[in-house]
Amino acid sequence: MDSSIHGGVSVFTDASRPLYEVKANLFKGLAHPLRVRVLEVLAATPDAETPVAALLEATGLEASHLSQHLAVLRNYRLVTAERRGNQVSYRLAYPQVADLLRVARALLGEILQATERQLVEQAGLPDIPTQAAARATDASAAPVAEASTVTAARS
Repeated sequence: MDSSIHGGVSVFTDASRPLYEVKANLFKGLAHPLRVRVLEVLAATPDAETPVAALLEATGLEASHLSQHLAVLRNYRLVTAERRGNQVSYRLAYPQVADLLRVARALLGEILQATERQLVEQAGLPDIPTQAAARATDASAAPVAEASTVTAARS
């Protein structure tokens, strides 16, 4: 199924669609971790075609699953295929696909660093007791307070 088709018109060529919808549709093509992995493998050799056998080895996918993901990537125009005899090879359709993967990796690195900083800061904060622990602490302090009152009254 070609999910890049909307109402019989490709959302990549339908001039009536807002650009943000076209962009969102492009990201749908990237919305599976195995498709991203395939693109990363292809991006590692941008000037060469990669045979399906090499993609199978690099991704560890079954042939049928790889075929499905490659079909989606072709439908979204992210990869191109070339057949030579019995062998089919793939490459990125545009060098900007590799750029997009690099930018996504850099952005993710920044996000994860910010999260790591937050976790480190959080690790230095004092513990906040749970409600049950707070009640237990209050209950154990009450007899001490009562004993102090009794001792003071006897004096």
